[in-house]
Amino acid sequence: MKKHIAIILLTGAALSLFMGYGEKINNPFLHEYKTPFGVPPFDEIKPEHYLPALEEGIKRHNQEIDAIVNNTDEPTFANTIEAFEYSGELLNRVSLIFFNLKEADATPEMDAIAPKVVPLITNHSGDIWLNEKFFNRVKVVYEKRESLGLASDQMRLLDNMYKSFIRGGANLDADKKERLRQINERLSVLELEFEANVRAETNAYQLVVEKGQDLAGLPETLKAAAAEVAKEKGMEGKWVFTLDKPSIMPFLQYADNRVLREDIMKGYLMRCDRNNVNDNKANIIEQVSLRTEKAQLLGYPSYAAYVIDEKMAKTPERVNAFLEELWMPALNLAKQEAADMQALIEKEGNSFMLESWDWSYYAEKIRQQRYDLNEEELQAYFKLENVLEGAFTVANKLYGISFTKLDNMPIYHPEVIVFEAKDSEGKHLGIFYFDFFPRSTKAVGAWMWEYRTQHYSQSGENIRPIIVNVCNFTRPTEGKPALLTIDEVTTLFHEFGHGLHGLMSQNRYQSLAGTAVPTDFVELPSQVMENWATHPDVLKLYVKHYETGETIPDALIEKMQKSERFNQGFATVENLAACILDMAYHNRTTTDRIADVNQFENDIMKSIGLIPQIPPRYRSTYFKHPFTGGYTAGYYSYLWSQVLDADAFSAFTETGDVFNREVALAFLKNILERGGSEEPMNLYVKFRGAEPSPDAMMKRNGMKK
Repeated sequence: MKKHIAIILLTGAALSLFMGYGEKINNPFLHEYKTPFGVPPFDEIKPEHYLPALEEGIKRHNQEIDAIVNNTDEPTFANTIEAFEYSGELLNRVSLIFFNLKEADATPEMDAIAPKVVPLITNHSGDIWLNEKFFNRVKVVYEKRESLGLASDQMRLLDNMYKSFIRGGANLDADKKERLRQINERLSVLELEFEANVRAETNAYQLVVEKGQDLAGLPETLKAAAAEVAKEKGMEGKWVFTLDKPSIMPFLQYADNRVLREDIMKGYLMRCDRNNVNDNKANIIEQVSLRTEKAQLLGYPSYAAYVIDEKMAKTPERVNAFLEELWMPALNLAKQEAADMQALIEKEGNSFMLESWDWSYYAEKIRQQRYDLNEEELQAYFKLENVLEGAFTVANKLYGISFTKLDNMPIYHPEVIVFEAKDSEGKHLGIFYFDFFPRSTKAVGAWMWEYRTQHYSQSGENIRPIIVNVCNFTRPTEGKPALLTIDEVTTLFHEFGHGLHGLMSQNRYQSLAGTAVPTDFVELPSQVMENWATHPDVLKLYVKHYETGETIPDALIEKMQKSERFNQGFATVENLAACILDMAYHNRTTTDRIADVNQFENDIMKSIGLIPQIPPRYRSTYFKHPFTGGYTAGYYSYLWSQVLDADAFSAFTETGDVFNREVALAFLKNILERGGSEEPMNLYVKFRGAEPSPDAMMKRNGMKK
């Protein structure tokens, strides 16, 4: 996942332009960083530094904007568009750090300042896009754009800025502008509260097991991890399971005790739906209504129409048609999978009907029966350090880049590790942070972020990026290293793919660089990397047994290949159900409030025929992608990008060489390096020679022969 900030972060110039004011204040943000590669001085930054630095950043940015607006010279691309692009440096650098640490290390101190910080930045952003004098200057440049002799990236920058003003309400009358300000500020607070509630509910649940016989079926590594959690919580001699993925997912997969599987599954599904202080239902109702009102203020029938207008898909109708095309093939496959599991339940002499808490358990049984593939056995080959080295090896073979671990670097948590990336000629490419393990202060899931985005300074220096991957993987236990599940392996490659997108960027302007692309294109570089994670030619390069050092045997690789399409009906259906739910909320054309969130969700799922054994990947009350910003009316992006990534990887497999350097170079030059400097589909066609078809994805997922 590529994290997006719900408000509009502002671009800035090189990180070296600090002046007298900051030197009088003991605030690391207000001084030039005296750190290796100019990385953030995490060891010096304290929560109390953010608000003063942001206030100073806004003050400076307002002065820069005033200088642009009050310039008596005729508006030009240089004195208006580029001048804004290079403004807001301090605000940008502080925001990029704050918004990642707010989720990666949300201490009570960070939580306390977030309600002050987020509205402050939201209001500042609104002040910019609603500035009529500023918009008039931009409009002058925009209207004569064809005669200015602009390069393609400059034209893209101008077009984006003009549309940002239009979409930000610049053409509204005074009353509507004020209402838009109110909506934006309220939404920023609601999104913040939604995220905090999900984190609180996730941390609040624990399944405490007191009897050893209740652990039947569980792998020793999972039992050891649960014992360590119990010890940390003062319950030595017991076992504690949580809603963190490395705990709940293998528990559901292996636990023989059906009652406990039901308990933990319901704990997961009922997050923020308990009518308590962390309940998100009222939050959702208000968000959906306000978003519809905002879209209609700006001339769109629905919020989905407003959002998707800027995406590759362009319209909600195209998105819905895409989801509908996939739905029945996926649902039919899932129904067959459910029937197979029900048959196994009855074969074992049981009379109960398959439920959601049974699916992973019986899927694992069928996997073992059909393919003789045991996930626990497989996990022993995927030591975290080896998997990371495998991702580095793939990047080296494709693009010639290398990674060197750096010690004694400023880090925001003791578990964070840091690498320097260099290109094929040994030149510095960027800095890459990795933060792998769950903790109570970290949001669930996995994401990529940039502490500094690649761009060229006004003096022509290529400022290289600072990237971070944040994950929630299985922790090491006493006597055993971190051993990843296949899902975690693909997640590591996925987030690393996002990281490469930011790392390999070669763009003039920061707002067009790296991952600054539509959400239904941003998942291409990440999802295509997943194809290398378990490809036989790649497995041999990095997969070794953590105890013996034995390279993964051919027989085990063959089993993995045979089981590739297993359970894909379930995986695609739960994904599609979440996409459809997101679209249903945001394609509404009325501002009337939803009466009941659970009823709304149930009605939508019933209308598409979702079988009860499969809940949506995210139920409404903890569905962070649309309700904390970034992927609102955009969760479809993952499936949309599956079409892109399956087609893109075919460009390699068609040559018979998954490391084909000619194809890799084309992907590098047309996708990774280009960022958002051109329309995404144009970039894809330049790489592949044609627009993608869903066929490759549907075949890969077992929905088409």
